[in-house]
Amino acid sequence: MAQLLGKMPLQFTSKQASEDMALAAFNRALKLSGPGLQVMGVGFTGSLASSRPKHGEHRFYVSTRTQICLRTSHITLSKGLRSREEEDKVSSYFLLKAIADACRVSATIQSDVQESEIPKESVEQFDEDQELQQVIDGQVCMKVYHFSDSMEKNFNRKIILPGSFNPLHGGHLRLLEVASSMCDDGLPCFEISAINADKPPLSIAEIKHRVEQFRKLGKNVIISNQPYFYKKAELFPGSAFVIGADTAARLVNPKYYGGDYNRMLEILLECKNTGTAFLVGGRNIEGVFKVLEDLDIPGELRDMFISITEEKFRMDISSTDIRKKQGP
Repeated sequence: MAQLLGKMPLQFTSKQASEDMALAAFNRALKLSGPGLQVMGVGFTGSLASSRPKHGEHRFYVSTRTQICLRTSHITLSKGLRSREEEDKVSSYFLLKAIADACRVSATIQSDVQESEIPKESVEQFDEDQELQQVIDGQVCMKVYHFSDSMEKNFNRKIILPGSFNPLHGGHLRLLEVASSMCDDGLPCFEISAINADKPPLSIAEIKHRVEQFRKLGKNVIISNQPYFYKKAELFPGSAFVIGADTAARLVNPKYYGGDYNRMLEILLECKNTGTAFLVGGRNIEGVFKVLEDLDIPGELRDMFISITEEKFRMDISSTDIRKKQGP
């Protein structure tokens, strides 16, 4: 339990423990799910009949967590009325009904409870601002906005272009388009981290403003809370990340790993083991246009990096330049 929740619950059979379990399961489901799928986390904890008599109540809690809702049911069973197997059956029925309710599926499940065993239920709905705040606070690992109509295809992985997109411009769109044509088994997505390594977190208003750019163009965007690539690789296992040559140069520079070359290698090999790949587009670095072939990539990592040639993509445009021209 402590490993699942990352902490020891104050009480194992409690509303808080059940809801924490559902949240942990929801975050795991988000990481494991296929692109575009709705996911749910389910938590169940109970203290039921056992071979030895119990001093406390026989009770259980079941929680379901979706992107927009947290539901919890709590039932105290009449002590001595049922065997362990019968209490298991009653709680299992409630668990199935909770899943059905969260999926908005009508369920005619006979729960076989007494009048005195009325379930206590709580429901908490989340609006978009609350969802985004949960991402910023690290409660929820991501919020996915599916604006494209490409959900009908079966995708094996995501092709992710991370950035701040302040603003989104034609270079971003073209780069992801070219990268997607090189990996036709992936769902193209943009990704914005609400948390920045060396700046304050983005505000909810700013995130929504940037998301609106993608909504207008029908492009998928993910809001995460991971500014570092090795953490992104954990969050999106098996994905291909689209990056510029400047970012690729930083990725393999030991300076960003406390000056430790072996630490850099260890972290990136862990990314490689999750199936992570990097598609590298050319960028102007200090006035010189550089591509992947101009960089010194360690031999152990070379097959992680795939070059997007200058012939396929070159657009000398940046969000910083656009902001400067727009003025304050």
